Amino acid sequence: MTAIPPGSTIGILGGGQLGRMIAMAAAQLGYRTHIYAPEASGPAADVSPRWTQAPYTDAEALARFADSVEVVTYEFENIDTVAVDVLSANGLVRPGVAALRIAQDRLAEKRFVNDLGGVTAPFVPVDSLDELDAAIEEIGCPAILKTNRMGYDGKGQARIQVPGDSVGAWNAIGRAPAILEGFVTFDQEFSVLAARGASGEIRFWDSPANVHVDGILATSTVPAGGIIAAQTDQARALTRELLDTLDYVGVLAVEFFASPDGPVFNEMAPRVHNSGHWTIEGALASQFENHVRAICGLPLGDTALAAAQVEMRNLIGHEAAEWPAILADPSNHLHLYGKGEARPGRKMGHVTRLTI
Repeated sequence: MTAIPPGSTIGILGGGQLGRMIAMAAAQLGYRTHIYAPEASGPAADVSPRWTQAPYTDAEALARFADSVEVVTYEFENIDTVAVDVLSANGLVRPGVAALRIAQDRLAEKRFVNDLGGVTAPFVPVDSLDELDAAIEEIGCPAILKTNRMGYDGKGQARIQVPGDSVGAWNAIGRAPAILEGFVTFDQEFSVLAARGASGEIRFWDSPANVHVDGILATSTVPAGGIIAAQTDQARALTRELLDTLDYVGVLAVEFFASPDGPVFNEMAPRVHNSGHWTIEGALASQFENHVRAICGLPLGDTALAAAQVEMRNLIGHEAAEWPAILADPSNHLHLYGKGEARPGRKMGHVTRLTI
């Protein structure tokens, strides 16, 4: 296939911090970017020269947007797939809509992974309170109730410690279609970060050990070692199956639990991912650079580590105000996303520390 040359314009659905970092990587390679989002502005506005504000349901605006770019990608998965269908009919969208549809539907995602031989937590679909009570009998407690669609950073979820928690949990998720998941006994959490090019070439970054606090990623550290290192090959094999089966182009992140019985699939994100932010300084080619390379049909860059150890820490809420102390340490690399209000639970930036 013919590569999309530098000087071309990449369309990005969504204007948050991931769109911002994609746009920065694109500019480094000589590409322009055009953001499409329902909001009037966002973190990506600081670095992208064009911004279209329109709903994802506006077919005419989407068609005009598609005509203004050579390829379209997206920075988050909670986008109406109808919009991606419109864009696909008018141009090239990478990753394709199939990965988006699966990632948006937790039930479809887990069934898809099971069909490929991957191991997931035990789960039961739930569409009513009666079905939830029956699912609790089947799965047992403790368990976690998750909305089937939408939800991220711990949102759209409710823990069930005892069967009597069912009513409160059902109300907490808005009585929406959901799945009940059994708890997984695990030692650590990790992710597999991979880029697949248009030619089918696949490259993996080191798998980071991830620590979550209140459902939000706190730190990612490489190399992980221990049980994560022992289970990385098996997790990568499943990720490769996902990539090839979907004919995926771009960066894919797959989250796993490192359990005594092997890696357990948690969820996948068909996009660049928070647990891969360390790659900006910590790898020879970052997840953002390789995402741009992949969607434009370029050869992929080297994913090897650039330091002996790398740790990425998210700056949540008012933690971003620590920037003077962070910058006082020359081993730190600070990334602030240009957001205004530092609300609790809001990702305001991250800091990456390299140990040479």
